[in-house]
Amino acid sequence: YKGELRHFLHQLVAGLKKGMGYCGTKSIDELKAYRNFVKITAAGLRESHAHDVTITQEAPNYSRS
Repeated sequence: YKGELRHFLHQLVAGLKKGMGYCGTKSIDELKAYRNFVKITAAGLRESHAHDVTITQEAPNYSRS
């Protein structure tokens, strides 16, 4: 990967904050204690994203890979 790290870190921190909000934790230590790994299938991943919607312009920070 080449490029500025700040774009990647911005998304990483946002995802971490969102995950902490889902779990109701206020610190990384609390999140570590709460951890629970859930594995989903490829079909489940596809279903969890928006579907049957016509996209006129792809968002720059979203990919289906």
